[in-house]
Amino acid sequence: MELQHKVAVITGGAKGIGRETADLFLNNGATVVILDIDDKKAKEAIDQWTSQGFPCYYFKVNTAHYNEVLGVAEQIINQLKKVDILINNAGITRDASLKNLTPEHWQEVIDVNLTGVFNCTKAFSPYMVNQQYGRIINASSVTAHYGSFGQSNYVATKSALIGLTKVWAKELGSKGITVNAVAPGFIETDMTAILGTDFMGELIQRTPVRRVGQPQDIANAYLFLASEKAGFITGTCINVDGGLTL
Repeated sequence: MELQHKVAVITGGAKGIGRETADLFLNNGATVVILDIDDKKAKEAIDQWTSQGFPCYYFKVNTAHYNEVLGVAEQIINQLKKVDILINNAGITRDASLKNLTPEHWQEVIDVNLTGVFNCTKAFSPYMVNQQYGRIINASSVTAHYGSFGQSNYVATKSALIGLTKVWAKELGSKGITVNAVAPGFIETDMTAILGTDFMGELIQRTPVRRVGQPQDIANAYLFLASEKAGFITGTCINVDGGLTL
């Protein structure tokens, strides 16, 4: 029970990596709050967990809107009294080459993947400072290390998150708060399902462990960084990619 008596907020927790993370955290003793905009998926997840007796909550919030996040943060603190862990997991893609990328799709990805992380950290970190304890984990990507054709907006956000992680680690470390990032490789989720079997097959051949990742692989990394075992790790980005970036 690595996270017993801890309260964890997970953005994008209704499906994919976020849901897998929430499930793992619940099974390790945490009280989990998921923030998402997908009512259907979120309620399905909450119903499943509550039927198993797990303490879990859902708030519908668009993390790109600061006032929404701030209001939800206040509600969570009023109800649960604290937040120990923040997993900035929510993210979207709007892929297109520079020639075809619209300003609207550029801004949409920036708003969710980057501004959303700022909004959540800005809203929740003061409570962590007050209690002199916290774990903040940001979802970057291996594409931040080597770029990815047709993903100017996505790569820009994921690269920026590595920089923010280092800044916040320096700013918050003396307050008992660690800040780290996880850079997933290609993980088998709805987001990667559109890539096609040919592309994924080629990708597997380029990956030393000869498989794509599973949501559980990322959830395990989140769990480690959120646990007491990672108390002396901050400002780092852990690649969870099967060796793809070697």
